[in-house]
Amino acid sequence: MTLEEKQDTAFKKQIRKVIFGTETRSGRWFDIGLIICILLSVLLIILDTIDSYHQQYGQAIYYAEWAFTWLFTVEYLLRLYGSVSRWAYMKSFYGVVDLLSILPSFLALIFPGANVSLAFRILRLFRIFRVLKLLRYLSEGNLLLKAMVQSRRKVFIFFFSVSLIIMALSVVMYVVEGPNNGFSSIPKSMYWTIVTITTVGYGDITPQTNLGQAIASLTMLIGYSIIAIPTGILTAEISHEMVAERDLRKCSNCGTRGHNLQAVYCHHCGSELEQPNSEGNP
Repeated sequence: MTLEEKQDTAFKKQIRKVIFGTETRSGRWFDIGLIICILLSVLLIILDTIDSYHQQYGQAIYYAEWAFTWLFTVEYLLRLYGSVSRWAYMKSFYGVVDLLSILPSFLALIFPGANVSLAFRILRLFRIFRVLKLLRYLSEGNLLLKAMVQSRRKVFIFFFSVSLIIMALSVVMYVVEGPNNGFSSIPKSMYWTIVTITTVGYGDITPQTNLGQAIASLTMLIGYSIIAIPTGILTAEISHEMVAERDLRKCSNCGTRGHNLQAVYCHHCGSELEQPNSEGNP
């Protein structure tokens, strides 16, 4: 290996340590600066959609946004240069997000009609997940996903039952109120029933007869009664999954099971426990 190749490798390692790692002081400062730039960039995108700010500061926001775009472009190229496998980084989730966060700005120069695609710049917010290393909480996300999968049949039966209630109430309201009071069709009545049973209540369609108002009151009470059912189903499944995962955590020294997911040491012998990986498995 020549001296230039050695220097090149050392330079790549340094870039990799700063950009992809947080173990060094420079890496932590880089992540902090990147978070600030991402948040400022997204703030500019939001402010630019307000007419008064766009009229008064539109030019300054435009130049500032392009400054951030070039900054993120240089950062993306440095990530490509310092990656162990460039293709693996490019096709990864965060590699795609990094590219999509800068690509719309350049596409708008080539295709002026692509200004709508500039909204994709909001994807820069997803980059904070990598900077803050939020993937460490992936095990909690998997726990929630497992609970949702396990409760899918119960939730389906619940929604099917609610659909039958909505259909029945819609027909009743259509017959009781009729087109003169805004219930011009059964689909229109279904819209009112869904809005009422979910306790939203837009007020654009309201029953006028005494019987209709009584049915509306009953519908509201039904909405409050059933709104907690899916929450209870999901909570029960989450509790079941948490107990199951606790039972899976076993001390490699004494074999004791039932440790908390956040436990570091065995509650029986005091040995250090093997920490679960990103999928939540020991």
